[in-house]
Amino acid sequence: MLVNLLVFNLVRHVTDLQVVRASVIATVVAIVFNYVGFRYFAYRDRDKSGRTRELVLFLLFSAVGLVIENGVLYVATYGFDWNSPLQNNIFKFVGIGVATLFRFWSYRTWVFRALPPGEAVADAEAAPERERDERSRAGQRVP
Repeated sequence: MLVNLLVFNLVRHVTDLQVVRASVIATVVAIVFNYVGFRYFAYRDRDKSGRTRELVLFLLFSAVGLVIENGVLYVATYGFDWNSPLQNNIFKFVGIGVATLFRFWSYRTWVFRALPPGEAVADAEAAPERERDERSRAGQRVP
């Protein structure tokens, strides 16, 4: 959310782009940050097989979130003529909130799926051996 709002306001102040176009740029930048954050931090323990499928679903659900988020801003700006900088930020924030609810559900349900219980246990038990093999291949001393 912070990246999204910062980029949105930066683009609005530095360029002459219309509000929704600036918002779309900010949302795309935030989507890139979100993928990195989710894959390598929040859901790093989730199933890592099928990265192509994961990325396609992530981008699909992110695009739906982009439409939701910027649709709220579009309606407020062009439908109700609420177009001051404060109003733009308020409705950008509201749009982010609504889209975040959708994205959270879809990412957790469809994109970053949990490993089945049996696989999760087997994966955890195999982790030390995998680490030892990786160190051995890298030429590091293996205890």
